[in-house]
Amino acid sequence: MHSNIKYSAVLYFTILMLWSCTPKTGTTITAPPTPEPPSPPKQEPISPCQSFNNLSGYDRERAETAFVLYKDEMKYNRLPEALQHWRIAYQLAPGSNGKVKYHFDDGVAIFKSMFDQTTDIKLKKLYVDTVMMIYDKRKECFGDEAYVNGLKGFDYFYYYPDYTSEAHIYDLLKSNFDVKGVDADYFVINPFTRLLYNGAINGSVSVEEGRKYASLIDKAIKKGVATCKGQACDTWSVIQDYAPDRLEALEGIDDFYECEYYASKYYELFKAYPDSCEIINMAYARMLRGECPSSDSRLVEVKQAKDTKCYVAPPQISCAAQGNSYYSDGKYTKAIQSYDECIAQSNDSETKAKYLLLIAKIYYRDLRNFPKSRQYALDAAKQKPNWGAPYILIGNLYASSGPLCGTGRGWESQVVTWPAIDMWNKAKSIDGSVASEANALISRYTQFMPKKEDIFFRGIKAGESYFVPCWIQENTVVRTAD
Repeated sequence: MHSNIKYSAVLYFTILMLWSCTPKTGTTITAPPTPEPPSPPKQEPISPCQSFNNLSGYDRERAETAFVLYKDEMKYNRLPEALQHWRIAYQLAPGSNGKVKYHFDDGVAIFKSMFDQTTDIKLKKLYVDTVMMIYDKRKECFGDEAYVNGLKGFDYFYYYPDYTSEAHIYDLLKSNFDVKGVDADYFVINPFTRLLYNGAINGSVSVEEGRKYASLIDKAIKKGVATCKGQACDTWSVIQDYAPDRLEALEGIDDFYECEYYASKYYELFKAYPDSCEIINMAYARMLRGECPSSDSRLVEVKQAKDTKCYVAPPQISCAAQGNSYYSDGKYTKAIQSYDECIAQSNDSETKAKYLLLIAKIYYRDLRNFPKSRQYALDAAKQKPNWGAPYILIGNLYASSGPLCGTGRGWESQVVTWPAIDMWNKAKSIDGSVASEANALISRYTQFMPKKEDIFFRGIKAGESYFVPCWIQENTVVRTAD
């Protein structure tokens, strides 16, 4: 224990020495998630940490003055000067007046700026440790562990992912939901959803745990969207553009969602389009996938519509017929196994290509496994050269990857349109029969590409080569929407 205290002290005073290294001053300081009043009102302290009322007259005056001065310097992005005054405020009165907490957010912002401006690996690690130390001090002084853990998890996820494990970030964000439930802090929802999805896919998060938190996330979003006011609704709009899509992608995991999830979602869709066989068949298959009992009135209604409006005489029993039956019942993995049998039994390249593309579409539309879908589409293209359909599908996979590779908005989500357009261009260049569809897709998604100022900000130019990361892993060409 003494060694830990000693380490913290050494770390803290090492940081004080580093403050003499002047950072650049052009960095914009981002406001904390919950901004507070610009100056400390004089109230009775309630924090266990040193506060104004615990100080002597001289030290109290120094501390209160430091709070005001560092804030003034930050307004003009004069970080070295702000840092000097912030240090005095933080050292003398971390508990401020017993109420104000914004100095912790400001300290985090200063050290994040210093982290961004250095290439020294040791300094970067030291700055990250300092940020987390500031958060821990805030927790010591003012409690609210769930909120502070959410801030730590948020910063690790977006700014410092290389300085801890994904499992640690997941646990920090999860603790926010464990305490606050559907009232979880808005800023934890997107990163937690992403990590929940990753964990459910790779098996590090159990189906039971994944189902529990997916339900909490869904309820938190619905409540936030329903109750937000003013500019806060813009933030909830960003969340709504991302998290629900990731939750829906979890439908691709067998037995992840239960009957009520599928029934409430797809029965509502069926009621909106009661004459669409595509929707009727989808609703029926999804409700069976959720193992809804045959007595469920919603399933009964959908089945009746399927039998009367969308009846198709079953073919003779074969691998294809078995696959079709499994697919109709929402048993997508078994359907794929049957279609794989059809591929193995066929000596005809065109037949193989047809089933390979069918499997690719199931992985895309139903199981939401984009890498698997691409692989089957590419295999289909090998079996049938000059066929544009596989490349149309791959383009759709890339274009749909905005929420998977980014937040659903912004740079990471925009650049996926470039390789998508590459695929659609390739499709129409080898197969004139898909040209109309390819052109329509290109026209639609061109508007979602980055703008000129976006690429200028990143120091790249239109026409240059660009590597798109995430699962796509493709070299493409920089383009702009304007």
